[in-house]
Order: sequence, then structure tokens, then C-alpha cells
Amino acid sequence: MTSPDHFLHIDDRTPTALTELLDRAASLKASTPSTALANRTLAMLFEKESTRTRLSFETGMTQLGGHAIFVSPDDTQLGRGEPLKDTARTVSRYVDAIMVRVFDHEDARTIAEHASVPVINGLTDVSHPCQTLADLLTIREAFDSFDVKAAWVGDGNNVAQSFVLGCAMVGIDCAVATPHEYGIDESVLDRTAAFDGTITTTTTPHEAVANADVVATDVWVSMGEEAQREQKLEAFDGFQVNDTLLDDQRVLHCLPAHRGEEITNNVLESERALVFEQAENRLHAQNALLTTVID
Repeated sequence: MTSPDHFLHIDDRTPTALTELLDRAASLKASTPSTALANRTLAMLFEKESTRTRLSFETGMTQLGGHAIFVSPDDTQLGRGEPLKDTARTVSRYVDAIMVRVFDHEDARTIAEHASVPVINGLTDVSHPCQTLADLLTIREAFDSFDVKAAWVGDGNNVAQSFVLGCAMVGIDCAVATPHEYGIDESVLDRTAAFDGTITTTTTPHEAVANADVVATDVWVSMGEEAQREQKLEAFDGFQVNDTLLDDQRVLHCLPAHRGEEITNNVLESERALVFEQAENRLHAQNALLTTVID
């Protein structure tokens, strides 16, 4: 029996396979909806709320001729303490793939370990590879290639960690500016060293964006970090993506944005922003992923 084609981290793919996935996404975006996944079902296990993740996966499965089932903890025995391995083995008997959006990455790993169908990471505390697929597709569309330099300004969170890995994999040099205590995990930086793109780190946003063509950011206070809000807002003073920081760089944000905190309303509403193209590309990138992992 062939092992399921899980997608928990962006570097679960080789650089070549990642490029092929982005090519497939661009092709699906340019074409009429297909029935590639007719009569196939995706289970979507949500522990964390979402707008873009739920709608893009559910719409994608519909476009591809299949069906998606939204499952919250209150809808399953998970809320009553059923072991994750039991849920994974049971759900695998009903569906063709499982998408998980959970707090703890170890939970996603456990589900993948025991599932007999592909498991897709829709977000965990350490990784958001589906977002990176959309980011890279958006960059390639905006610049017609990956011959660009990128910058990340803000928290070295799950989105940032996947973003720098994705950049390195396609050969994009990326400068990361974070406060000292909120940087990219060293193990992630070590993983980027295997690829062509170079990742550098600094605590100075102006230094990071100086030579960048595209600047990415995310919220400073992620879901589940509300108790740290005041501490983080103080630590990130000076890291806002605004008109003072930018010249003519294009701007990425995975949304939702806290306007007036990590990014200004003026930047988000300007022609520099690619955020809504980026949001749309979650759909197309994930459609490509779904048609790849589901046989």
C-alpha cells in the first residue's frame, strides 16, 4: 500500500515538485472548473476559526466536482476526548483527504501518522504551507518570475516560517526583520540552507526592506495569543509596514489584518498591495494541491 501524500510543511515537496505545483495552480486558475475530484470528499477538521481557509477549500472541492465537510471540535468525539489517532483512522475510512487547522502542530503530525489518506496542514502553530503556496503564486504573477528579493517584517510566526522556506526553495533571497525575542526558529533557518535562496535576519525593518521588491507581514498577535497582546505590541513598536518604511515595494499580508498595528490602512488600500490577489490564490493553489495529493 502506497503511503499517503501528506502536506504538513512547504518543504515536504522538493523545489522541483513545488514549481510543478505552482504551474498546475496557474493552469487551473486560467481554465474552466474541472471534475478532477468528482465523487471525492475532503474532511476539514477545524480547531481554529477561519474565513479564507474554510471558504477556499470548500469552494475548491466544489469546483473540482467533489465535496467538503466542515467539522468543528463540537461536531465530533474530539470534543469528548477521543484520541486523535482514533479519529484519524476512522475519518480515513470515509473520505479521500483530511485538511486540519489546529493549534498544536504535533496534533497535525499525529493525525497524519495514523491517517490512511493524505493530510493537509491548513495551519498549525509552526507552519502554514498552504498560505505560502498562495504567496509564491502571487509573487510569480506580479513579477513574471522569482527573480526578486523579498522581505518579512514583523513576527517570526508560523506564516513567516513557511514563507522563508518557500522563498528559499524557489531561489528568492529574503531578509527577515523581527524583534530579538520573536525571530524565526533556528531549526527553520537551518532548513532553508538546503535551498538556493538566502535568508538573512535583522532587527531593523529599514535594513530588511532596503533592497526588497516585495514585503510581507502578518498580525503581531495571533489567535490564542490574546493574553500577550500588550507585551507584543510594545515589542513590535517600529515594525509597522507603512509609508515611512516603504518605497515602491509590493506588499503581501495573509489577512485578516489589524489595520493600524502591523500595517496601515493606507498601505493596504494602495496599489502596492497584492493582498486580495493573494487571498484569491489560496483557492487556486489549494486546488492544485488537492488534485495532486488525491489519487
